[in-house]
Amino acid sequence: MFGMETEAFEREFAAWNGSTHCISVANGLDALRLTLRAWISLDRLAPGDEVVVPANSFIASALAVTESDLRVRFADISANTFNVTVDTVSKVLGQHTRAIMPVHLYGQCADVGRIRALCVERGLLLLEDAAQAHGARVGSRNAGTFGDAAGFSFYPAKNLGAMGDAGCVTTDDASLAERVRLLGNYGATRKYIHDFRGSNSRIDELQAACLRVKLRYLDSDNAHRRKIAGRYCSEIAHPLVMTPTLPSDPDSHVWHLFVVKTPHRSSLVQHLEAHGIETLIHYPSVIHQQLAYLGCVDGASAPVAEHLQHQVLSLPISPVLESDQVDHVIDAVNRWPGPR
Repeated sequence: MFGMETEAFEREFAAWNGSTHCISVANGLDALRLTLRAWISLDRLAPGDEVVVPANSFIASALAVTESDLRVRFADISANTFNVTVDTVSKVLGQHTRAIMPVHLYGQCADVGRIRALCVERGLLLLEDAAQAHGARVGSRNAGTFGDAAGFSFYPAKNLGAMGDAGCVTTDDASLAERVRLLGNYGATRKYIHDFRGSNSRIDELQAACLRVKLRYLDSDNAHRRKIAGRYCSEIAHPLVMTPTLPSDPDSHVWHLFVVKTPHRSSLVQHLEAHGIETLIHYPSVIHQQLAYLGCVDGASAPVAEHLQHQVLSLPISPVLESDQVDHVIDAVNRWPGPR
């Protein structure tokens, strides 16, 4: 079913991440979706059950839930970390909530230890969306090892990116790993024998070979991202630009994105563009206000996320960004004259 490169990458990524099993899939969305579908087929979830996801995330987090015939509940985020917390999650738990899916947004681990404790207390499943957090740690443990399972994306722009789309599921649960692999291979227990209605969700040998090489450099790449983030936080001094708070544990953040806040975003974007600096907005609209999810959850409200969607702006950060380029970004931000 898989070639030598794919099998080798799964072993190597599992070992690097501290997980027992790694199952490669076609993309990050499939990693989450197939995990939820596997839990349904194993009678750990049922259609109509609720899953908590952040209001501020890429829409794939919610799509994985609703495409699995489950219902989504949206939790607000912290204004400091952009992540859900145990408190924001607790506020939206309902009678039919059966799982929590925290996203380690922008590369920083969510409050995953306390959320894990909440899941144990309430008998809930924990699925980490670690699509942006390859190598982020809490203590000695990597993101993707706290939950019952985790989904990773290897989209080319991620900290560990393939040449095209790819993803994986990590878990210590052998029965879940087997079921995810089966569902991603047309639901086949053996060739031409299909016990489940599965899908085609695999990576090819070329992507696996690329990921194996890049995995060797991931820790040093993440260290370079941390260095850039540290410079941004210490050297950007514009009063209208709020940089993130550096975490007390530097290893808890791998800075997939460096996101600042400003009440005058469009002016700053235009200023930086005039200086040859590209910026992006992650994310310009919270999920529950997207047309696709309007009315999905009655009275859904996430005031912090709804406020921040108008202020967040991602500055350039990359393991190939050189010191003089970082200088240029810092200087341009500090020289911004402000709104006119």
